[in-house]
Amino acid sequence: MKKVLLFALLSLAFASAKAQPTGRMPGFGNMPRIDVKFNEYVAAPDGFDKERTDIARGTIEETTYESKTVGTTRKVSVYLPPQYDKSKKYPVLYLLHGIGGDHKEWLRGVPGIIMDNLYAEQKAAPMIIVMPNGRALPNDKAEGNIYSQEMQQGFANFERDLIDDLIPFIQSKFSTYTDQAHRAVAGLSMGGGQSLNFGLGNLDQFAYVGGFSSAPNTKRPEQLIPDVEATKKQNKLLWMVCGSDDRLMMNSSRLKAFCDEKGVPCTLIEYPGGKHDFVVWKYGLYNFAQLIFK
Repeated sequence: MKKVLLFALLSLAFASAKAQPTGRMPGFGNMPRIDVKFNEYVAAPDGFDKERTDIARGTIEETTYESKTVGTTRKVSVYLPPQYDKSKKYPVLYLLHGIGGDHKEWLRGVPGIIMDNLYAEQKAAPMIIVMPNGRALPNDKAEGNIYSQEMQQGFANFERDLIDDLIPFIQSKFSTYTDQAHRAVAGLSMGGGQSLNFGLGNLDQFAYVGGFSSAPNTKRPEQLIPDVEATKKQNKLLWMVCGSDDRLMMNSSRLKAFCDEKGVPCTLIEYPGGKHDFVVWKYGLYNFAQLIFK
């Protein structure tokens, strides 16, 4: 019954997306919105996402790993900060894509440029950013019926692929810390829902959790935070952003209302006039990256 309900919610939320340009959705429509006290919105500075020629640059590479969960070899994009040094240890941010994307979708949001600019201004701790494919299926290409039960199950199965296969691979290939305090997860749309589900559902794995325009695959607050005191103790940051004109605000505002009621530290920023697109998601990465691993 739960799978049927989830499938129905996802179908409702994304049915109109077919007619939209990739990565965009219409406004709220008639979906309910929870009244909450938003955290202060501060605009990102001009040029935060524009390439500069006078600074050091990181690199983005594509590599593969063996997934026992899926039973195949899978691709992943990895950003390494400027002057990546194998003799040093780095924290890791796992950055998840939306329902129509794959390990390359976040590249449209120029994460390398955003991070390089932050480092040049000494606003973020050096980190590795891992951009995986959230479709834990033998055929994980961004194709097929995203509303099918098989596809939805693949998105859910990514939790095990992430924790059991990808994280150990990243730790073996790159020079990273291996503890919870140096690991974060965040994502856009469906990836935002996955991040909230997986991050809050595995407090021993992730200290920082971010949801950008989180989709209806986001579990209900009571499921995300069944143990309020454990969440308060282990989670170092729960941070969300959603556009004011994004009809998926309900998922974020519902969690924010629950956290405020229970006294769980939680940030939710309403991006003025924001849609369901990379304008909001780039803003999310710009801000989230400055708050983690400090």
